[in-house]
Amino acid sequence: MVRCPAGHGSTTEDFCDVCGAPISGEAAPAAAAPGVPPGVPPEGACAACGAARVGRFCEECGHDSLRPATPVAAPVTWHVTVAADRAHFDRVVVAAGGPDAAGVEFPRFCPERRFELGAVEVSIGRRSRSRGTFPGIDLVGPPEDPGVSHHHALLVPSDGGWAVVDLGSTNGTTVNDATEPLRPHQPHPLVPGDRVHVGAWTTVTLHSSGG
Repeated sequence: MVRCPAGHGSTTEDFCDVCGAPISGEAAPAAAAPGVPPGVPPEGACAACGAARVGRFCEECGHDSLRPATPVAAPVTWHVTVAADRAHFDRVVVAAGGPDAAGVEFPRFCPERRFELGAVEVSIGRRSRSRGTFPGIDLVGPPEDPGVSHHHALLVPSDGGWAVVDLGSTNGTTVNDATEPLRPHQPHPLVPGDRVHVGAWTTVTLHSSGG
């Protein structure tokens, strides 16, 4: 057996019987790899099952040695962005009105914030040392949305994704374009891109990456 320029073991000495490349010069005998029967080149061990392979396909499992390796998918990661939402403000404050509506203004400047999600539930609310409230998604501001309760809602892992649970907040929690608030303490499944509306103008948007 001789070796072609690409390193394949070939039983013919003019052209490689694996890739067809011309073989020139003095042929060197193929060295056997540890654990591979004599006469099989080192690259002749099947990458899928480890059996000895002569040629392109493994006789044990049929694996194609020239097929590109399937890329390993990156793990899915999750995060949320928090922003001031003018449409939400117009819907719940301007359109709905109410005795306190005149005292609530849409913030002139509210930079978008990002919070990473791990494998455990994350609370949404406003920090209060006196109450012992320290939410994972802290909306204390500035600017501070007065309509967000200290214990407003909860994001919980659910079926490989996330769900939102309203914790009996004063002003309720809605998702996307729904007008009716969620029932308290009932998980509502979310998908990437879903918008969770809390308070007077705050929207929490779910994002995923990888996978």
